[in-house]
Amino acid sequence: MTTWITICDTCKREGWDATQNPLTDGEVLAALIEEHALGTAIKTRRVSCLMGCDNSCNVAIQADGKLSYTLGKFDPTDEAAQGVVDYAKAHAESTSGQVPYREWPQAVKGHFVTRHMPLPDGE
Repeated sequence: MTTWITICDTCKREGWDATQNPLTDGEVLAALIEEHALGTAIKTRRVSCLMGCDNSCNVAIQADGKLSYTLGKFDPTDEAAQGVVDYAKAHAESTSGQVPYREWPQAVKGHFVTRHMPLPDGE
């Protein structure tokens, strides 16, 4: 079962200025996450809005039949990207998608926005 990181590439943190920054904060974070996910079993994809503008930069971690999570309020840094990928790896290894708090990378602590239950089978 594949774990996906869905990254909002239109996210802009407060104070973002198009005249000073050729890329959105989301585009910067997406590129960093994609780089850190290379060579792993984690898949990434970009979307043009996760509707979490108050919490940018936003990502979702998802897999069929598992708990899904939305995380946000990241700075587009190498450390944040590595933390997201490391958490996604732990999510992939978990049968339910739930990762014990003691195994969370420090870079994702305090960044969880929502948790979604898996969809019911066959309904």
